[in-house]
Amino acid sequence: MKRKQERFRIIEARENVIERSKEIYDTIKGKWRSSYFKNENPITVELACGRGEYSVNLAKLFPDRNFIGVDIKGERIWKGSTLALEDNILNVAFLRTPILLLENFFEPGEIDEVWITFPDPRPRKRDIKRRLTSPRYLDIYKKLIKPGSYVRIKTDNTALYLYSLEEVRARNDIGDLGFTDNLYESALRPECFDIKTRYEEKFTAEGEKIKYLRFRF
Repeated sequence: MKRKQERFRIIEARENVIERSKEIYDTIKGKWRSSYFKNENPITVELACGRGEYSVNLAKLFPDRNFIGVDIKGERIWKGSTLALEDNILNVAFLRTPILLLENFFEPGEIDEVWITFPDPRPRKRDIKRRLTSPRYLDIYKKLIKPGSYVRIKTDNTALYLYSLEEVRARNDIGDLGFTDNLYESALRPECFDIKTRYEEKFTAEGEKIKYLRFRF
């Protein structure tokens, strides 16, 4: 508990973490490019970013894009924030908020790409609506993402993958759907740049195949 509180204190003082205690938290909507990144580059948002490894590594690969990792867990965001500062990566930020509140922080069309990386599969039936690929979340992404841009999902969880694929296929506003239940043996592999989080390395070491799907609204 003491370590967690110390990390909360640290991220509260960091400019690359936007959270409730900061004035920018209530004013950033529609102003990510002008007020934070101070450029007009495209914005990629990683949802359920956890420790932030994916956002940080994407930011390294694509210095001409902006990246925002979103998670509610401050201790996890501390890790991504630390990685970014250690490597002086300025095109990545972290937003600490529930993903259900995403519309409070982005204007329609402000997001150019969405990644959902290894989210909680929410296996219980009563938690279906909390899955990040449930209809209410997909509707939020559709409002905020630039038309024709990709939503990309990686998971080790077969049940979540099949559920997500079913939900996406059932919609009439989806195009350019691609999917695989074995990413590293798939032609879609280059789209993920072989970036592996700590959890993905753990899952693959245990013999789990990584599932991936992407689509455009």
